[in-house]
Parts: sequence; structure tokens; C-alpha cells
Amino acid sequence: MNIAAPLLNKARSHPDLLAITDAQGSLNFGQFVHRIQCLAAGMVSVFDLKRNDRVILYMENRREFLELLFACWVAGLVAVPTNAKLHPKEVRFIAADSRAKVIMTSQGQLDGLVDALSDLPDTPRLVQVESDEYARCMRASPMVCQSVSPTDLAWIFYTSGTTGVPKGAMLSHRNLMMMSLQYAADIDQILPGETMFHCAPLSHGSGLYSLPHLFGGGHQVIEPGFNTDSVFEVLKQYKQVSLFAAPTMLTRLIHASKGIKDPAGNLRTAFYGGSPMYLSDLIKAIEIFGPRLYQLYGQGESPMTITGLSKLEHEGDLGSAHQARLSSCGTARTGVEVRVVDDHGNDVPLGELGEVITRSDTVMSGYWGNEKATQSALRDGWLWTGDIGTLDERGYLTLRDRSKDMIIRGGSNIYPREIEEVLLKHPSVVEVSVVGRPHHDVGEEPVAFVVTKTGETITAEELDQLCLDNIARFKRPRQYIFEQSLPKNNYGKILKTELRKKLS
Repeated sequence: MNIAAPLLNKARSHPDLLAITDAQGSLNFGQFVHRIQCLAAGMVSVFDLKRNDRVILYMENRREFLELLFACWVAGLVAVPTNAKLHPKEVRFIAADSRAKVIMTSQGQLDGLVDALSDLPDTPRLVQVESDEYARCMRASPMVCQSVSPTDLAWIFYTSGTTGVPKGAMLSHRNLMMMSLQYAADIDQILPGETMFHCAPLSHGSGLYSLPHLFGGGHQVIEPGFNTDSVFEVLKQYKQVSLFAAPTMLTRLIHASKGIKDPAGNLRTAFYGGSPMYLSDLIKAIEIFGPRLYQLYGQGESPMTITGLSKLEHEGDLGSAHQARLSSCGTARTGVEVRVVDDHGNDVPLGELGEVITRSDTVMSGYWGNEKATQSALRDGWLWTGDIGTLDERGYLTLRDRSKDMIIRGGSNIYPREIEEVLLKHPSVVEVSVVGRPHHDVGEEPVAFVVTKTGETITAEELDQLCLDNIARFKRPRQYIFEQSLPKNNYGKILKTELRKKLS
């Protein structure tokens, strides 16, 4: 079944239900789906798109993001949602790698994209959602939803990998359908008129979970970004509100809740994940919001769905057993298998460290155009996550470390090599190593250790500008530490563990 079909069915049975509200106003399900079907037909005819062509969505949170997402699926196209925080040069890589035919973007992103794509062969067509060209697509006759195979590609989710180059996790219609069904099985069954508040990027977890909410008749309330005042206002104004929050967002809501009477308001569920949640912060969040929190552990390769800690399991007496449970990321989700194994794929004893692997119908089919990475990540049907953890006798998974050196800042992944390769472009830089430093607000922040050529000096401002010219602002190091040399082992490999000790 086409992943767009449940939305079309809901619009047929409940056309007058509110579907979307943003700064532009509101649309009911009938209006929303009509726009989607017209847009699907217009994209195919105006841009000469063929089945399975890739379409990049690169814009801030707004209604057009969701209508484009579903229009791609109605037309049998593949959506490539892309974080609006990414630098245009990073979008350039995604465009080249995915061989996208069209990039749908907004006015604020357009100029940067034009410059970044200027020398790219087979430059994708750039379409601004505020343009007459977009409006022209909307004037097409509605398209019937195209029939697809469950294994057909629906979404390419670009995630950083061990080489520092983003890899495109290929998610099928079946993957997204299973993710949506598992939401209903494990978190909440969505009823018509309930609210999903989007203040986190639609290109990631928030957008993924718009699917089960729309399928259930939920009302999508969209903000361009996260703002604590907007969250508390929505919790007062709308009923049965659910939202996705990175741990740093929950922490900021905790601090901002002081002086607010009943800060939880009409909150039904806040599901959080994407980076570690400090136990002390989680306890405060439970005190403020009550038993309305759901922790999820997933990856782009298994979207939002590996393990979960239910709202009920957040309740307890805060004794040692309860705190151990809160420090975990729960048990395997419905239809999901989770194991902790050694390097040879053998299960390690309970309580011992190993790599987390998982198997389910939510796991990707592989990485776009990267067979080597696919073979490394998918072995005998199991996804090797690269995360190190332990399982206890009750099946609770606790993440201990990452086998990769990924830095997670505010729920966004940053791979050090991306930054290192940019910094090494400076002619005076000899060596550089980037590590994560714990941060009470955003979880981790990147710090760069830099070695320069003998007799040459560089300012932190120069290096910061170099990063700003090449990668997303949120990825740039928050500190540059200049060293005479970097610690190495006998094989010449930089010892990042020693660098982290310098930050402790």
C-alpha cells in the first residue's frame, strides 16, 4: 500500500476535520488532500518527473513541507527531506548523491542554494514554494494515488556515517507503514481532533510522526522552530497535544516553566529521544509534566523505532530500580528484535557491553548508492547500529557509549570528520581532531584541537568563519584549542580519549 493512502482515506471519511494550522491559517482534511493531489499532478507535468525520481525538501517548518511530502508519494516519487539548518554546500552533496531532479525550497534558502549548486553537473531544478511556479502546480487536476509495491522507496533519510560523509538510508513504504502502526501499538492511538505540535524539524522525528497522527485524523499545528512560549501557549489552546522534543528542548521547557500555573496544560504525550537525557533533568520533567513522557530510541536507519520506555514506566518511587529504568531506553518495540553482541555477532552475557543490533520491518533496505556501507550495517538481516549498550534480565536496553565518535548536539548528529575536513582546508593547519564535550543544555558540543605549521598562527575567528562558509552553523566547534602536537598511539592514530580527558 502507498503510505499516502491512509491520509486520503481519512480525508474521504472526515473531510471537515482540521488537518493543518500554521502562520498561513488552517486547512481541513478535504482541502489539504485536494492540494496534495493537485500538487502531485502538477509536479509530474510541470517538472517532467518520472516514477521514483528524487525530490529534495529543504525549508523551514511550514505546511508546504507536509503537502510536498505526501504529494511525492501520491505521484510515486521519492522524498528526500533535508534539515533546514544544513549549509547549502551540504545540500549540494545530498543533491549530487541522490541525483535529485528537483529541490523544493523557500525564499530564505534560495540564494544560498543558487551559489552552492552553480558548478554542479545536472543541476536540480530549484522551485520556491512561494513562487508562481509552485502555484502553477497547484492548478493541475488532482492525481489518483499511484499504486506502489510495499518495498518501493518512499523516503531517503540522510544521516552522517563513519566516513563523515552523509549516507542516505533508504526507507520503503512498508518501513513507514510499520513505524506508524508501531506508534499506535506502543505510544498512543490517535483519535480525530487530537493535536500534533511541530516545533522540531519536520525533516526528522517530528515529521516522521506526523504520519500516524494524520492517519488517525490528528490536527497538525506547525511552528517554524522551537520557542518555549509557543509550546506553553499551544498546550493551553489546543486539546490532547503531542510533540516530539529532543532532550535539550525538554530541559529548556523545564527552566521556562517556573511561574507558570499548570505548565503541562493539555499535553497528552511528549516523546523524546535523539540524544542522552540526564537523569536529573528527566526527574524534573516528570515532576512538571507528569506521566506524559515517552522515551524512544531509533535511528534514521530504523526510524524512531528500536526500543521505547512507556509513559507508565516513567512512573515510580524514584528508588534505585526506578532510576535504573529511567536511565535505560526501554524495551524492544512491538515487532522489533534487539540484541547486544560481540564483534562476531554472538550475544554477550546480560549486563555486559556490546554493540546493539536490531531486526524488524522498520529497518531500512540499505544506503542509497553505497553498497559497502550497506554490507557493513546490514548483516544477515540485522542492522548493526554502532551504539554500545547492555541488556538486563528484563530486556531493558541501556546505551553506554557509541562505537562511532558521533557528537549529538541538541538531538542533531555531528560527525567530527565533517568538521575536521573543513578545518584542514586552512593552509596553516597541520592536524586537527574534534571531540565532544558534555554540555548541560544541548547534551554535547564540538571542540577542535588544532596543530598549526611551525611559526604560523591562526585565530579562532578565522577557523570559525571557515566552518560557517562550509557547514551548518550548529556543527561548528564551540572552542578551538591550539596544541603543539596531538596524542597518538603506536600506529599514529590520534587518541581522542586523551583529548577528552583534557576537557574533563
